[in-house]
Amino acid sequence: MLFPIYWMLNASLAPGGNSLNIQLLPLQPDLSGYVRAFADQGQNLVTSMIVAIGAAVLSLVIATPCAYALAQFPIRGSNTLLFVVLIAQMIPGIVIANALYTAYNSLGLLNTLTGLVLADATAGIPFSILIIRAFMESFPKEIVEAAQIDGCGHVRAFWSIVLPVSVNSLITAGIFSFLFAWSDFLMALTLTTGQTIRPVTLGLYNYIGTNDTDWSSVMATAVIASVPAVVLMIAAQKYIAAGATGGAVK
Repeated sequence: MLFPIYWMLNASLAPGGNSLNIQLLPLQPDLSGYVRAFADQGQNLVTSMIVAIGAAVLSLVIATPCAYALAQFPIRGSNTLLFVVLIAQMIPGIVIANALYTAYNSLGLLNTLTGLVLADATAGIPFSILIIRAFMESFPKEIVEAAQIDGCGHVRAFWSIVLPVSVNSLITAGIFSFLFAWSDFLMALTLTTGQTIRPVTLGLYNYIGTNDTDWSSVMATAVIASVPAVVLMIAAQKYIAAGATGGAVK
């Protein structure tokens, strides 16, 4: 499973950009692929970072109060609503992308950062609701009731009591929402038609689409694009483990 990752790194250091004559070990590493990758994809990396952070924040802003309401309030039809949320994750991305293209064309959101943030959040919001609700459902209602006796309203109790305790599930949902947006290709390909707004996944696709033979630049771009995801997963692995299992056992 790890060998393709090693080969990607090895090919990114190969001199001459020829993927057919790569040695098993990069005995003569060449960084020219990384130089070209940063020169060509620097702005695309910034675009991907802005879109991914925006989609993660938007997903949490919408999903967190929704998950709290579904977990703590006696809402009629909540199980049906959760089933609909689950079904929403099973809709093929191309269906959503085509529908959004028609709407974006009318609203003037094509080739905009706002449009990509909204589109990528469609994957993060349902997932975040399920993850956060599973944790908040195990949150003792007595703590919220005690805060309300002391004078807290629903909003104050949610902000001051529930959110600090739910930080693991929030980090888990936020990171996965970030990764969904960071690795998105379909939405970016459908909703961007120009050269000004291009995530790095689309920039990498352009390398291959032009039959570029400098594979060291292609692999270097792939390595660079993988770094934020790897760093996030390593830095937050304990929060992810706690957040993903926090609501699994009562």
